[in-house]
Amino acid sequence: MAIYKLIQNTVFEPKDIERLVTAFELTLRALRLKDRDDPITQLVAEKIIAIGRTGIENPAEISNLALKELGLP
Repeated sequence: MAIYKLIQNTVFEPKDIERLVTAFELTLRALRLKDRDDPITQLVAEKIIAIGRTGIENPAEISNLALKELGLP
């Protein structure tokens, strides 16, 4: 899974990792992406992590912002 590879060498706390993974999964469901090897999942993961670093706590809000920044409804 793309997000785990990106966050494994970061300083995120376990609760932050859980929040980011939840946002990642919500975003993939919204995009109807099931193949975790699809290159777009890497882009989604990067966007989720960048937004997560801003301090937003709500995974649904992180997901919605990621979708908006990716130019998707």
